[in-house]
Amino acid sequence: MAPETFIALRYLSAKRKGLFSVVTTLIGVAGVALGVAALIVTLSIMDGFQTDIRRKIIDAQAHIVVYGQMRPGDGERAAARIAAAPGVTAVSPFALGQGIITFDDRSTGAVVRGVDPAAEARVNSLKDSLVRGSWDGLAPAAGGVPGIVLGEELAKNLGAWTGDEVILVSPRSAESGLGLLPRMKKFRVAGLSRTGYYEYDNTMAYCGLKEASEFFGMQGEPNGFSVRLEDLDLAPAAAEGLRTSLGFPFTVRTYADMNRTLFAALKLEKFVMSLVLALIILVATFTIASNLLMMTVEKMRDIGILRAMGAGPGLVRRVFLLEGAMIGLAGTLLGVLLGVGISLFIGHYPVIELPSDIYYVTRVPVKLDALDILLTALASFGLCSLSALYPASRAAKLDPVDAIRYG
Repeated sequence: MAPETFIALRYLSAKRKGLFSVVTTLIGVAGVALGVAALIVTLSIMDGFQTDIRRKIIDAQAHIVVYGQMRPGDGERAAARIAAAPGVTAVSPFALGQGIITFDDRSTGAVVRGVDPAAEARVNSLKDSLVRGSWDGLAPAAGGVPGIVLGEELAKNLGAWTGDEVILVSPRSAESGLGLLPRMKKFRVAGLSRTGYYEYDNTMAYCGLKEASEFFGMQGEPNGFSVRLEDLDLAPAAAEGLRTSLGFPFTVRTYADMNRTLFAALKLEKFVMSLVLALIILVATFTIASNLLMMTVEKMRDIGILRAMGAGPGLVRRVFLLEGAMIGLAGTLLGVLLGVGISLFIGHYPVIELPSDIYYVTRVPVKLDALDILLTALASFGLCSLSALYPASRAAKLDPVDAIRYG
């Protein structure tokens, strides 16, 4: 064992004069541990919410969405080119438009998406979001009325239920003998969908691909494709490849592009929360620094004797730097264990329950990220080590004669 390591351990474990020095050391360790634990728990909860939101978005959309107006026959050719792109595992056409849905005396705007249920099931988990009815009900019934699946919140706003008939009004006009009239079509509510993402459940309505394409005047062709990839992390590269291969007039967007504002807000919130909680660790480092300065005064005679025996300023400096590092390491390790333990406990047991009428998750989602834990531990240990620089420098500058005489 190196001399400085032995002396540092001796100073930390030896009985000190009074309880004040011991208490300040314990406060420093506890402060670092609480700061690290609070930061790990907060990051794990925010990562959990971010992962949960991303999963809900992907379940309702797709990894990549391609938009483009197509003439008759273009849809099949475009779908074949997209399916042949590297990394693409499934493609589903859709017809997207906006309209007004009316039921009784209520009306509300909606985004209408015409889909092929079988193809859509291969690119996302929309089929699992149905809480009432069936996707098979999108096909026209015996009376010739096609079906429509409404988002659960949208249905609540309309007061509609499965089996009710609603009227879809398009803002695009249709020519008639009386002039230009808005397009209207009757649909029967075939089901209610709950994706867990309020923006979709409050605005989306799903009907058959053929019915939507004809209603919005697309001549039976889709105006977009949902794309699923082998690896979600390759979405930016795959999207760039599709832009190059498809060219004009197609627009290619990833799930992150379509929700850029949301993900940017979550990222900023995570950074600000990390910065605020890091102040707890910073406050604890001041306690460590003050404790080492007090130890310098308490051990002044011992330092003078070491210097008189031939120990150089470098050895004394290393002793106090090691003490700061040891205190920081103890607090960091304790904080990591405490933070991981609390996160696992919150994720496994319903300690914090969210109201089901407001949130679609009743438990706080938790996701432990090894990189976040490592960076938190390194930052904590680094700050604690830096806090020992000034006390170590003061101890190394003590004059041996004065230290022995006045210590």
